[in-house]
Amino acid sequence: MDRVLIARQSASPQGAAPSGPPYAPTAAALGGRPTIGLDVPITAVFLFLFLCGAASHMTIFQLNRRRGHKFLFSGAMFGFCMARSVTCIMRIVWAVRPANISIAIAASVLVAAGVVILFLINLLYAQRILRAAHPHSGWHPLLSLAFMALYAVLIATLIILISFTVLSFYTLDPSKRQTAHDLQLYGGTLFAVIAFLPIPIVVAGIIVPRKSRVEKFGSGRFRTKLYILVTAASLLSLGAWFRIGTSYLTPRPVDNPAWYQSKACFYVFDFGVEVLVIWLYILVRVDRRFHIPDGSKGPGDYSGLVSRTSANGETEQPGGEGKMVTRIMSEEEVFDDVPEEEVEQADSKAAKVHDVEK
Repeated sequence: MDRVLIARQSASPQGAAPSGPPYAPTAAALGGRPTIGLDVPITAVFLFLFLCGAASHMTIFQLNRRRGHKFLFSGAMFGFCMARSVTCIMRIVWAVRPANISIAIAASVLVAAGVVILFLINLLYAQRILRAAHPHSGWHPLLSLAFMALYAVLIATLIILISFTVLSFYTLDPSKRQTAHDLQLYGGTLFAVIAFLPIPIVVAGIIVPRKSRVEKFGSGRFRTKLYILVTAASLLSLGAWFRIGTSYLTPRPVDNPAWYQSKACFYVFDFGVEVLVIWLYILVRVDRRFHIPDGSKGPGDYSGLVSRTSANGETEQPGGEGKMVTRIMSEEEVFDDVPEEEVEQADSKAAKVHDVEK
């Protein structure tokens, strides 16, 4: 079927405009056009994995919600898994109907756009680690504003990228197509940078000298959180940098793709790395490890050592009503080497807060 479509394009009289809009692409893309014999079985396997991931994240989200344990990232992961399930379905439909350019557009846009959800989640995890390692600077208004600006730029870039990707299928104007291509390179580069960004943020949180102790949050060891986030960011960075790196290379004809545009590369560097991250977050229970107390607004809130006054004048703890404030000893002696006197002072402070709650 692919060869039939290519033959139709080649058979057009010289100088005659191709049928459309939308117009079929003339340059090879990562993964190429899906086929029934090869792509449908592979995509069906990924569809199953994404659907299982969606069911697992939603189950975790609902169980936590019933216990009053709010962790919205599980809901976001469910949304990502469902978006990827739709992407797989569109690729299967595209394989069955290869001449339908509208389906090809939808499948291409969904492949490029869905992973942004994982980039945002990892950035928010990195922000929590930074605030735990450096409570005062991590909660600084300027740094918080910088993160918000980064999120806004990411979302705006995604909207622009989708718009011009669709536009490139509906125009034959070389200048407009070049503009769309340049914006696609910009968007892909930004996504690759953001995919990698959690790693230097985590490294900075470790090597920059601290003025206060690490604020433990969630369950598990602090260093394990670092390993989990760095692993996930590395996987997503591998896929993002591979995709944008190949995009900067000279375009190849649609009927003569390069080795780096093969179907194997597509499934490994797109769906493959994403499935690994999805199931990594399920198996290590990020809903427990990266959970923070509701209403955290500043230094001390993660550890639960700071009391805040509510709107009705009552004193409340960030950890929620009825939750005991304790200082959990972990490997902070490695990541936060403090004198024994300060450790004893922290123990004493935590005990006094607990006595007040009683």
